[in-house]
Amino acid sequence: MKPIDKDELYEHLSGFLKGKGVELKEGAYTNGIQKGCTLLAEAINLSQKGISRAKDEVDKKLDAMRQVIHEKTAPKAKAAAQTAKPPRSKAKPQAPKAKAKPAKRSSV
Repeated sequence: MKPIDKDELYEHLSGFLKGKGVELKEGAYTNGIQKGCTLLAEAINLSQKGISRAKDEVDKKLDAMRQVIHEKTAPKAKAAAQTAKPPRSKAKPQAPKAKAKPAKRSSV
């Protein structure tokens, strides 16, 4: 978000009120309104900077947390090597030998 100029809010407020039929003329009350608008613009700008800094810090902490989770849940190198498939040999695998079937007995 772009920062708000110190007189920008007062200009918008006076334009809004002028459209409603209320014209702000120079005087004590307009000076108070202008100071209030300046303070509000400064407060908005400072809060936006604070929110931006807080977001950056949260992102850093979140990245660190993701890294810790990754390190804790990643497979161990030793376990990964054991579960890896053994390399295939170039020789053709032999077909399993068929078992002999027992002879059928006839019952009389």
